[in-house]
Amino acid sequence: MIIRRRLTVGVGILLATLTAGLGSALPAAADETPTKASPKVELVLDVSGSMRTRDIDGQSRMTAAKRAFNEVLDSVPEQVQLGIRTLGADYPGDDRKVGCKDTKQLYPVGPLDRTEAKTAVATLAPTGWTPIGPALLGAADDLEGGDSTRRIVLISDGEDTCGPLDPCEVARDIAARGIHLVIDTLGLVPNEKIRKQLTCIAEATGGTYTAVQHTDELSGRVKQLVDRAAEPVVTPVAAEGADSCTDAPKLKAGLYTDREKFGEHRWYRVDVLPGQELRASASVFADRAVNNDYGTLLRAVTVHGREIVRGSESGTGRTDAISSGLRYPKPEQDTDDDEPVAETVCLQVSNSFSAPASVKTSPGMPVELTVDVVDGPDNAADVAAFGLGRGWWLLGVLVLTGLIAGLLTGWISRWRIAVWRTNR
Repeated sequence: MIIRRRLTVGVGILLATLTAGLGSALPAAADETPTKASPKVELVLDVSGSMRTRDIDGQSRMTAAKRAFNEVLDSVPEQVQLGIRTLGADYPGDDRKVGCKDTKQLYPVGPLDRTEAKTAVATLAPTGWTPIGPALLGAADDLEGGDSTRRIVLISDGEDTCGPLDPCEVARDIAARGIHLVIDTLGLVPNEKIRKQLTCIAEATGGTYTAVQHTDELSGRVKQLVDRAAEPVVTPVAAEGADSCTDAPKLKAGLYTDREKFGEHRWYRVDVLPGQELRASASVFADRAVNNDYGTLLRAVTVHGREIVRGSESGTGRTDAISSGLRYPKPEQDTDDDEPVAETVCLQVSNSFSAPASVKTSPGMPVELTVDVVDGPDNAADVAAFGLGRGWWLLGVLVLTGLIAGLLTGWISRWRIAVWRTNR
């Protein structure tokens, strides 16, 4: 009898153990998700002879680039596989044929060893030609393989010197491969020809061009682009704003690009349902030399012209991009009987850029517009729903406090005067 009981207990323990094991194994298997491929980024640095020029914060362009690279390497996200390629770093001679092949991978694309990468960058010295086209082809080959996102960040201070291989055509060919590779370009010299070529390269692949003239601007922009590679890729959609809200294109949530002339107003429309919140931001990029004082304005307006809310920002020449944003929560409907009716909100993007007479104003400056429509705040009485900031409650408290203090001061003064007259 005792043996049977022990056997029964033993079998029960065994079954419980197996059940627990299966129970713990099944959720683990269910939780397993495919590992997302690590994004790949290659920094392509111009090391041609012109990088010796000392015009960036009192130091050479090469010194500024090295310092920026060191700061960038310290902050690369762990999931990003990063590589470095150079152009014009090795051949100092005059043979064009040889100089136009002078591009090599300085650090392979893969998990980053920061010390090793910094050591490799420290050895660079401005040397030769500017073979941008061959360098882009080499970088595209460096990033091949897998289904991860790919990004090339090109930093250069001059035009390609190895035609007839046009780097703009090279960028178009890379885009035609369908490998989802984006090329962003940074120009260290505010030259119209350089800007035009680097802009063409970037736009061919859906990338961006940025003019930088300070070390902190260079490192900040490269960091931003590397961080962007680690985020889900959002392909901007071209949108052409109108001169008035009536003719403006209707936008849904997404990222849009446009061009805006100096001092121009561009209009767009967005539908917002009751209980939703419109969030919008606009960035204007000065892709050419501009005067130091400028600003951007983003307004939300009703179709009848009444301003709902606005956001604005001004700059003084320290950066080539300026952004402003706004939020508009639309209150819930009072009754549930009727079908919700969307309100058409007109978005106006304006700028106050100006430029010297020698600078071309056409085409307009790049504009990036982000539109998002989300569920509105839980508190329907939120004053932000009426286009007021959340700081207005503090202003109300201050006004009320001032009113009470004034009344008390007045009453005390009258009481003191009455006492004085009585005792006189």
